[in-house]
Amino acid sequence: MSRKLALALALLLAAPALSRGAEEPVDLSMMTRIRDEGFRRSQVMDTLYHLTDVIGPRLTGSPQLKEANEWTRRQFESWGLANAHLEGYPFGRGWSFSACEVRMVSPRQVPIFAVPKAWTPGTKGPVKGEALRVTFDSEKDLEEYRGKLAGKILFVDEAREFKAPEDPEPERFSPDQLEKLGEFEIPGEGRDFRQMAIKRWRLRKAVNDFLVKEKAVAVVEASARLNGIVRVTGGGSWEPKENVGVPALVIGAESYNQILRLLDDDKRVELEIDVKARFHDDDLQAYDTVAEIPGSDKADELVMAGAHLDSWHAGTGATDNGAGSAVVMEAARILKALGVKPRRTIRFALWSGEEQGYLGSIAYAKNHFATRPESTDPAQKELPERYREETWPLTLKPEHAKIAAYFNLDNGTGKVRGIWAEESTAVKPIFEAWLAPFADLGATTVSLNPTGGTDHVVFDDLGLPGFQFIQDELDYTSQTHHTNLDTYDHLKREDLMQASVLMAAFIYDAAMRPEPLPRKPLPQERPKKPAKPEKPEKKAAASPSRPPG
Repeated sequence: MSRKLALALALLLAAPALSRGAEEPVDLSMMTRIRDEGFRRSQVMDTLYHLTDVIGPRLTGSPQLKEANEWTRRQFESWGLANAHLEGYPFGRGWSFSACEVRMVSPRQVPIFAVPKAWTPGTKGPVKGEALRVTFDSEKDLEEYRGKLAGKILFVDEAREFKAPEDPEPERFSPDQLEKLGEFEIPGEGRDFRQMAIKRWRLRKAVNDFLVKEKAVAVVEASARLNGIVRVTGGGSWEPKENVGVPALVIGAESYNQILRLLDDDKRVELEIDVKARFHDDDLQAYDTVAEIPGSDKADELVMAGAHLDSWHAGTGATDNGAGSAVVMEAARILKALGVKPRRTIRFALWSGEEQGYLGSIAYAKNHFATRPESTDPAQKELPERYREETWPLTLKPEHAKIAAYFNLDNGTGKVRGIWAEESTAVKPIFEAWLAPFADLGATTVSLNPTGGTDHVVFDDLGLPGFQFIQDELDYTSQTHHTNLDTYDHLKREDLMQASVLMAAFIYDAAMRPEPLPRKPLPQERPKKPAKPEKPEKKAAASPSRPPG
């Protein structure tokens, strides 16, 4: 063997092992190191213990979320990340509750588990009232109840239909299901969720005003889940000048149905309610936590990873979305522990306000990436900003051109099975190459279909390469999503370790590749559809897709 050939062979053997899929190189030596750090020295469950059991639920604007903001900022700093800070934006009032006791006192005494809706008032001590079934499907329904609601506790839902449990939803994607995810579905018109939200907002405002004037005691809703699970989100308002209505609570479907059966039998049902809740007006800002690993030769370019830190308040925000936040933090810890020197700057963001409509990531995008002109339409100006129509043109900021990729995690505690490519055929072979070293961990699928319901949508809507990972469902939709069961015990340690490794690997790959990830065309203004004739109102069917959160 010649000296030149021997030298060439030695250099080849010393170089990092590379896998080349679809002409996309992957540093297999680094993937091995990421796996070793993520599986043998993981801190993801320690992070989740503190976020859930120590801090607890993290409603946007609440003292608990602000505590979580500060704690996550300090954690990033302790791991050696740079520029760890909080970025604030105007939000509104915080809210928290410390106690909620509900009893049926007539025709017999029964304790009832209940959770107040966020941003609704407390009772200022125990109050009693007679149960009354009412229907508020539209503002027209209110007039029927004028002068009839004083001293009443209003039951506003129909009875929940109870079905015996059938075969549970599959906890893991089967090979056939993953193959199905990989088949592109041509998008249809879809439902106008903005108009639906505006209609609900207007009705809620009208009902709140009406019930306060009519001196109703409280409102009770039935949980959307069975088997004693209480699913609860918000009511009232976080806007300082809006009427927050009367105390509003959610109780288990079985307790709710029991009371309706008594009312249907003309029994007088009386309840006693004691809710200790308060608003926090000292700081009307909410905050995102941000930290970085500085880049080298491409330091002005950014790879971002994020998840939402806020949660609802019935549980402790473990699967939604302490899990995603802890995975993002663990990916940061892994990369710092390995001493990586990324070409691009890696920026980690833990968003707030996601549950209220991506508020934190939208505010961040306005400050860093792009803005839209203020609406001149008086009808639009009357609406909260989150419900207004998009305005044009889109004005890009310099940082918009610097985003190489954004990766998001927000579908519970299940392991990563792949990634949604958001209709970008150019990134599909790249992601397939990046997933190849993790096929043994069950992560194999790249779907060209878009997915919604979380903060990556904000990036995608601005023409930025933003992506959400595909995760196993486990009991996310069936039990923990926005419920009192969203607690530490429903987390899956091994799945979260696997997700952290995948997150760290994708961040590293994006930070090191010669070019940023390919982009789709910039969004364009959609042509306005002709107005449809009014149809008689009817109850909307349940939405097949999940809203923010």
